[in-house]
Amino acid sequence: MTALHLVDEGEAADLAAFLARLIHYDRAAAVRLQATGTTLAVFGRPPSFEVLAIRTARLAKPYENGLDLSLDVTVSAGELLESLDESAAMATVPAAVTGPPWAGVLPPRGGWRPEPGLPALDAVRTTVAAVVAEFRSRTDELAPEGRTRSALDGIGREIWSRPVGDTPLPVRAAHAAQSLGFLRPTRGAVPEGSVPRLLSSGAWLRLWTPYGSIAVRRTGPGAGLGTLDVSVR
Repeated sequence: MTALHLVDEGEAADLAAFLARLIHYDRAAAVRLQATGTTLAVFGRPPSFEVLAIRTARLAKPYENGLDLSLDVTVSAGELLESLDESAAMATVPAAVTGPPWAGVLPPRGGWRPEPGLPALDAVRTTVAAVVAEFRSRTDELAPEGRTRSALDGIGREIWSRPVGDTPLPVRAAHAAQSLGFLRPTRGAVPEGSVPRLLSSGAWLRLWTPYGSIAVRRTGPGAGLGTLDVSVR
């Protein structure tokens, strides 16, 4: 069994919270793990949002498993969560599973550049709250015979594809970030570079926060394949 030694209990608790949120949306969720040096990146895809969620964690010592100096494997999110010992800040890597299609299409390693127009954190949170309320209101107004899957999906597509502020980022990406705990306020004074940012690279957009990132494609297949640069959380 391969052990991952996290830097402290807080890092283990944050990772556990992220896995628990993924499992809330999909009890059979899988995650792709990549570890190099002292950084572990965990990739997941909450099915309700059609986005890629990324959470990084700091390791107490450089990853090493025999002659292997890096880790790249897709595993059960539930099994990884069960193996997490928060008090010991340690997790055991479960057996590999057959990865879902998204696990083979990750954002590019580099080339990320800032995109303008992203509102402040409070404004993004307000936008998410407003569209959630609108979705509930519009679906509640449907007559019982009109509450078909097609009708609900149509309202959802129209609402969740709207842009956030003056950006190409769809609201569903901000909603995913909020639901996964990425849009919570930073504790204490806000250090420079810790506020949410919007980045782009090729066909990918990425909503970065100190607590994790949401990546989403803005075009069809064929661009931006590779491995995310986990040095930028």
